[in-house]
Amino acid sequence: MPVTAAGRPAPVGAHVPTAGGLARSALPYVDSAGAEVAQVFVSNPRSWTRHPGVPAQDEAYLAAGIPTYVHASLLVNLGSPTPETVERSAATLAHALQRGAALGARGVVFHAGSAVSVDRLGRALDQVRSALVPLLDRAASLGWPRLLVEPSAGGGHSLVARVEQLGPYLDAVGRHPWLGVCFDTCHAWAAGHDLATPGGMTATLDLLVATVGADRLWLVHANDSRDACGSARDRHENIGKGTLGAAAFAELMAHPATAGVPVVVETPSTGSAGHAADIAFLKDLRARGDRAGRPRARRRSRS
Repeated sequence: MPVTAAGRPAPVGAHVPTAGGLARSALPYVDSAGAEVAQVFVSNPRSWTRHPGVPAQDEAYLAAGIPTYVHASLLVNLGSPTPETVERSAATLAHALQRGAALGARGVVFHAGSAVSVDRLGRALDQVRSALVPLLDRAASLGWPRLLVEPSAGGGHSLVARVEQLGPYLDAVGRHPWLGVCFDTCHAWAAGHDLATPGGMTATLDLLVATVGADRLWLVHANDSRDACGSARDRHENIGKGTLGAAAFAELMAHPATAGVPVVVETPSTGSAGHAADIAFLKDLRARGDRAGRPRARRRSRS
């Protein structure tokens, strides 16, 4: 069973709504879904608007003590050929880090981005270095949350889609200690990693460890998919109801690389019901792994 630094099972939870007030919306949802960890947006995910937050809501949320991750705006692209987009992306990440610090968040997830055209990969990674290293240095010096790069579903000249592409991305920032990885199962499947074949999830996680190291996977997004392997389509489905199937998630929860790593579902849900079912399923897999003698985590979870 995954364990945290305190010896408790690694948390399983969901991306939760915040409309109407962070504490007012998110905390009841966390309770009804049975979530042990939450992921939130701190501003409109499809806008450059940076919401300052409401201090009373922040304080109430922080007091609840739920392990939390912030997901940055979906518009963030540090590899863009448009300088204004790169500038806005860096400002948006800085805002997410600052807001995350106010909420006691452990990390801020952002998408790796795209070079937009095939001939710009080198220049795009140079942009990543120039924009990201100062943010990482600042976050580390202030004790802000860590940044977690999330590979995309592929297509559009993504900087990172397949797991092995994480190597050059991390190298671009000197493998900075404040930059970790968020592994999304739907994205990996869409990018061509066959997670549904027996042993496929295990092989992909083995490759992840070989590429980034044994101590840089800090969050998992557990999502099934509506589409075929290699589709480059990011359409999530509830666990066991999509093209990955339930067996892939059993391998996910049993792999040593995910021991101690929080797991968040971003699956479809009407109210909290769909998330509650997916969370319960993953908790059951976690318990089965413990009964089967899964190796316990030797490292401290990221906090």
